[in-house]
Amino acid sequence: MQCTPRHGPRHGPRHHLRYRPGSQGFSLLEMMVALAVFSIAALALIKLQGASLMQTAELDSRLYSEIVVRNLAVEALTDPNPPSLGDSQGSGTNAGRSFTWRRTTSALEGGELLKVDLAVAQGQGQGQAQGQRLGQGPQITLTVLRPVQ
Repeated sequence: MQCTPRHGPRHGPRHHLRYRPGSQGFSLLEMMVALAVFSIAALALIKLQGASLMQTAELDSRLYSEIVVRNLAVEALTDPNPPSLGDSQGSGTNAGRSFTWRRTTSALEGGELLKVDLAVAQGQGQGQAQGQRLGQGPQITLTVLRPVQ
């Protein structure tokens, strides 16, 4: 037995597309509200992306500064001659970036150990007075102890 489709106002493939009074789509007010909500969400995402990019750049700068401060610490620990007591500062480049550094060396009680405080920041800092901040990037500090001989 075969079914035959009925045709009429309530049957057939186009019944769901039938015109209903009062349902003529979205009103202008509804569209404006939807657009405003979407715009606020899009602006929040753009602001989040900007903050993420700034944080990535700062982390990149911090990473290279940490590498430089660790290199300076290895130099201070492995050099056969201990670093001179007092403050010294300088600059150098690593991975195509300029860094400024400051080293403060002091003798600990007993005189058998030296305390070496290192500070590194990315950026130029030639001719800075004592106590001024190094460079323009985040300042990374590290303290190491080494024997006098």
